[in-house]
Formats: sequence, structure tokens, C-alpha cells
Amino acid sequence: MEDVQNKIRDSISKNIAVSHLVVEGDGSHFQAIIVSNAFVRLGRVDRHKLVYDALGNCFAEDVHALSFKTYTEEEWKNLK
Repeated sequence: MEDVQNKIRDSISKNIAVSHLVVEGDGSHFQAIIVSNAFVRLGRVDRHKLVYDALGNCFAEDVHALSFKTYTEEEWKNLK
């Protein structure tokens, strides 16, 4: 499970400049919180596309289900 979480984390952080990234899961179902200014001016669909593109083959090979929430740094700051 930890290997898959690390693979998800690495795939995202290598392709998107993140300021905060948390990945949790039970081995096949994972959740992520991704904070990046790469999401500025992007709608929800485009943000998700950016994340799926960053995941590449990782999603198809190792992950059964992944849910994630995407925030800009400003949105994340306002949540706290």
C-alpha cells in the first residue's frame, strides 16, 4: 500500500508544482489533497485532467480508485 501511495505522490509531484500533497488509501482505493497554483484559472474538469495526465500509467496499473480534491494556494489558505 505504501508503495502505491508513494508512486501516486511521486507521479503528481514530478509533473505538477505542488505546495501541499497528501495521499492516503487502503491499498486499492486512494484519496488525495493536491494544492498547487497550477490550478489557478482552471475549472474542476481541467484540474482533474491535469492530475490524471500527471498520473499517467500509475492510475491504470496500480490504482483501482482515486478521489482527489484540488485547490489553489489561495483556496487552501481560505479553507483553514
